[in-house]
Amino acid sequence: MLYRVQGIVIRSMDYGEGNKIMTLCTEAHGKVAVFVRGAKKARSRHGALVQPFTYGEFSFIRSGTGMGTLNQGEVIESNHKLREDITLAAYSAYACELVDKALLDNETGHFWFDQLKSYLSFLGEGRDPVVLTSLFEMKVLQAAGYGPQVDACMFSGETEGKFWISAGLGGILSEKERRQDPAAALVSPGVLKLLRLFSRLDIRRLGNIDVKDETRAELKKVMNSFMEAQLGLKLKSRRFLEQLERYEI
Repeated sequence: MLYRVQGIVIRSMDYGEGNKIMTLCTEAHGKVAVFVRGAKKARSRHGALVQPFTYGEFSFIRSGTGMGTLNQGEVIESNHKLREDITLAAYSAYACELVDKALLDNETGHFWFDQLKSYLSFLGEGRDPVVLTSLFEMKVLQAAGYGPQVDACMFSGETEGKFWISAGLGGILSEKERRQDPAAALVSPGVLKLLRLFSRLDIRRLGNIDVKDETRAELKKVMNSFMEAQLGLKLKSRRFLEQLERYEI
């Protein structure tokens, strides 16, 4: 059967001497693996299509739910800026790997496609990568069923006062209930405000958000703790991004 879809290349790997297998996050069919014959050859008409982060229209033939074989394709947005800058490439790779790990094969991918497409677009426009990535991580957690409870204390329901972040329990604790997790860390009002905003905000509606360096650092730490405690994914792209950030510092 012939499929024609819009998709984003979230993974691309060599197969044999001149071929590639790319994994697409598609709008209509979720995550799909597609075999691209001759993509590594110098004169291949499909060479640009298999580049990571490419957003395009793809036609492929597939029987059942197995791997497809590319028939033809057209690049809509190459996102070449994201591949040319090592920092942008690292953030883009992390977002794509998150989707690759969290999205099941053939699961409906409309939500994931929209969020990833907006993430890559905003990243290329120069938005703050830490703020943008934190919002994207919030959307991933929510879509996976592990969205943190940040509007009110998980036990008392309090909405005002000092709060502590419990990554293990998946939310915030009031001063009275912080005993529920001795490892919980006090969260600043600025970061809590951002977390509450992110829990309600669709990434496609993100405006320009300016945050202080200390707020940015705390936000990144909080979201990292939620991702590690709730999803437990060991991502190569995350480790590389952390190494890169340490090097830049």
